[in-house]
Amino acid sequence: MSKERDYYFEQYQDRKMKKWAGFYLSEHTALIEREKKRQPAEKKRQMSWSDIDEVLAQAFQNQVEVTIQKEELDSEGNYGADIIGLIQGHDELGLYVGGHKIGYDEIRHVQLY
Repeated sequence: MSKERDYYFEQYQDRKMKKWAGFYLSEHTALIEREKKRQPAEKKRQMSWSDIDEVLAQAFQNQVEVTIQKEELDSEGNYGADIIGLIQGHDELGLYVGGHKIGYDEIRHVQLY
């Protein structure tokens, strides 16, 4: 190696994580902006358990997709997005829809998609 090249590597100081802070900050800011634009899901009526059971049975027998609103609020008091998908299975605690495990007691509203 030449003397100039050795001098460069001896004097070079890597900023390590500092150089990545700009990338992280821009991604974080973009995420916050997307969250602000996200509209809260509408509050659907609370269904009785017999109505929920009837819709779920019909969807399971006919292999029809359902939309389920869970009885779950975020930190701002809004309901999350509906879970949409086929009923893939069930057990004594809940059912599996679109890759999500949903407890029977978590279901607020369900309808055929």
